[in-house]
Amino acid sequence: MLHTRKAAAAVIGLVAALSLTACNGDDNASDSAQAAPTEATATPGSAGASEQAGQSAGASAGTSTGDTGSGKAGICRTDELEVDASDNTTDKTEGVVTVSFKNGGGRDCRIYGFAGVDLKTAQGDTLSVTRNSEKPLSEILADGDSAAFNITFPYNNSGGSGVQLTDLVVTPPNETKSVTLKWPAGSLPVSDGSDSVKLEISPVGKVG
Repeated sequence: MLHTRKAAAAVIGLVAALSLTACNGDDNASDSAQAAPTEATATPGSAGASEQAGQSAGASAGTSTGDTGSGKAGICRTDELEVDASDNTTDKTEGVVTVSFKNGGGRDCRIYGFAGVDLKTAQGDTLSVTRNSEKPLSEILADGDSAAFNITFPYNNSGGSGVQLTDLVVTPPNETKSVTLKWPAGSLPVSDGSDSVKLEISPVGKVG
């Protein structure tokens, strides 16, 4: 059992070695969640400003989606989205947590890019998650439609307690208002950064 920040520092070193920059990773959206979704708590104003192209900053918003003028769907706002997270890990090498956004705003809305993601540890530290190399697609969500993205992380099969994660702070693309969820999966291994599995996220994609 880890009782100091030493383990969290080791994981931060791992994330740095894996190109720790902030937020918005990529991955393909998962179509389903195997575990029961966790309850979300909205946290107004807790995320930073929208990213410039190629830049990430913690739980900040994704890249701008462009014109939302007359006749076009506006961006999906945090308050219109039902946000859930579930553990979709299937092996003991790569862990997968799927975060879904369901449009409950009563209108069509557009979602594009990468969400901002920060992971909170039991030691009180914050790990920002990088984006993968996949290209995002602009998606229109009708009322009731869902989009999702995956967080991949190295599975802790060391036999030790690893670094315990408690919360998942998510900011939808192009938004600055975040939602805090309980982390639904296992711990991260304490590592020197040599793991082949990276801690990163995929772009948001429409489900179904």
